[in-house]
Amino acid sequence: QVQLVESGGGLVQAGGSLRLSCAASRLTFRLYTMAWFRQAPGKVREFVAAINNNGDITYYGDPVKGRFTISRINAKNTVYLQMNSLKPEDTGVYSCAAAIGWRTSPRAPDEYTFWGQGTQVTVSS
Repeated sequence: QVQLVESGGGLVQAGGSLRLSCAASRLTFRLYTMAWFRQAPGKVREFVAAINNNGDITYYGDPVKGRFTISRINAKNTVYLQMNSLKPEDTGVYSCAAAIGWRTSPRAPDEYTFWGQGTQVTVSS
């Protein structure tokens, strides 16, 4: 069965950086749109970023524009999220998600078929 495994989370001070990775297995990775979502305690899941299967189209949620960068290496079946200038409000569980083809609404969680378990990111003030 398809597996998405996130890594790279942790505790960081405000203004710091983290790089998350999501390794995919048992799917034809190059055919899938990949995305990152996050969820803070007591809040709804929030779209962070998405990247199309070729890596030449990206979307970002407004709160992270200019600070986060999504990228992928299809030969490694891995998608990344570089997070810079982190803020306490970026704290949450970050999960990657996969959907075959390009999605008309890449920000919508319902567009994605497969999900990872998530990795915790905590930003201290």
